[in-house]
Amino acid sequence: MNAPQAPSISVIDPINPAIEWARTILFRPFDLGKWFVIGFSAWLAQLGSGGGNGGGGGRDGARYNVDPGNLRHEIDHVWRYVTANLDWIIPVAVAAAVVFIGLWLLFLWLSSRGRFMFLYCVARNKAEVTNPWHRFQHHASSLFAFRAVLGLITLGAAIAPFVLGGIVVSVSTVTLGFTPLTILAIVGAVIYFLAVLIVSGVIAKFTKDFIVPIMYLRAVSATEAWRSFLDVLSVNKGRFALYILVQMAIAIAITTMMVLAACCTCCLAACLFALPYIGTVVLLPVHVFTRSYSLYYLAQYGPQFNVFEPQRGETTATNP
Repeated sequence: MNAPQAPSISVIDPINPAIEWARTILFRPFDLGKWFVIGFSAWLAQLGSGGGNGGGGGRDGARYNVDPGNLRHEIDHVWRYVTANLDWIIPVAVAAAVVFIGLWLLFLWLSSRGRFMFLYCVARNKAEVTNPWHRFQHHASSLFAFRAVLGLITLGAAIAPFVLGGIVVSVSTVTLGFTPLTILAIVGAVIYFLAVLIVSGVIAKFTKDFIVPIMYLRAVSATEAWRSFLDVLSVNKGRFALYILVQMAIAIAITTMMVLAACCTCCLAACLFALPYIGTVVLLPVHVFTRSYSLYYLAQYGPQFNVFEPQRGETTATNP
């Protein structure tokens, strides 16, 4: 059953309340200890999801010759080397995969706990770790399972075409040469890969911004929260598409300010931003604002989506 379309929704109106709420939490009054506690929750919430700018590609492209004869020879040489050293390549690859998956699952579990902790701190204007860590453990377990499944599906959907396409391209290149059909296959695989990443990114964004608050409010699983959210999304697709665009604009504005800060401080600010935990504390106003903005936007769809209302006897230090 579809939810009715909300009569008045704005992507601009939540900006000012989010700024004011961030000021209330962090500067009224200013408490350095509070910053470090909330900063820990914010750091935990984004653990493993920051990622670097993987900007290494394409700098040395002039060194590579795309001559079909040389390419065919290189592919054949690599194939013979791999087949001749499978006795150690396979164990090393399996061990590396196990370590990588283990670390990924650990970070995913910790960040799932952190997302509820950080939401609690922002919604209640409190600097606590132990209480939300234990209180939302079942919520976080459900979120962790959902994100793990989503990650595995995304990984499989993104890699499978490249594995199959790589085999086909390698065989066809060795037998037929580097033809326009080969280039077309590579371009198609890249487009498909980007499409998978975009869809997965939108799902992950909605999960963080809206599913976590719904789980927080209703004490339901991630899949149940998604069912509830889809009722709203199905009749407000354009509004949520605009929300994504505004979030992109906000991210660009924040990145620009960070670059300017780094330039004005001779990269000192950039060094602080790069520190794993300290960087989150320094940028805590940004994290509190972005979390508050998504919560104020969601609250426009009805009081049942307002996380700022005290839950079962709770009170906030200052209601937004």
